[in-house]
Amino acid sequence: MDKRRIGAVEVEQTALPGIGLRHEFTTRSGRRVGVVSHRTGRRDLVIYDKEDPDRACEVVKLNDEEADALVELLGAPRIVQRLNALHREVEGLVSLQLPIAPGSPYDGRTMGDARVRSRTGASIVAVVRAGQVFASPAPDFGLTGDDIVVVVGSPDSTDAVADIFSNG
Repeated sequence: MDKRRIGAVEVEQTALPGIGLRHEFTTRSGRRVGVVSHRTGRRDLVIYDKEDPDRACEVVKLNDEEADALVELLGAPRIVQRLNALHREVEGLVSLQLPIAPGSPYDGRTMGDARVRSRTGASIVAVVRAGQVFASPAPDFGLTGDDIVVVVGSPDSTDAVADIFSNG
């Protein structure tokens, strides 16, 4: 069993021979929660009995699409919250969520085509598409209308990024 911290939460990882991996943690309210990642790709969300933490009282089997949807529901808002917290901690740093309008000069083009970092000094840290977060997208990541681009930089550099995506 290995332990690691994700934020303030200690997560235990256990190899399950022939099955996959189990990750577990205890919530602030004392409930034990786990995810079993099967070698087949299936994920099981496990809620353990409060009185007997070795006994599962609820198991929800998730296919890839369902697991992705759950990650999106739990993860997308957290990325924005963390960026906002960082913004409060670092003077002069801002984060913006910029929509790519259908018909924008970058609708259907790659992030690399925009050359945001070299032109403005700002960084694109994520793209949100139809509720799914793509963190640290590569330059060949294709943008589409209705994407939301999450940008971090100075106020001037993030304003310049907004101008690039609006006007080219």
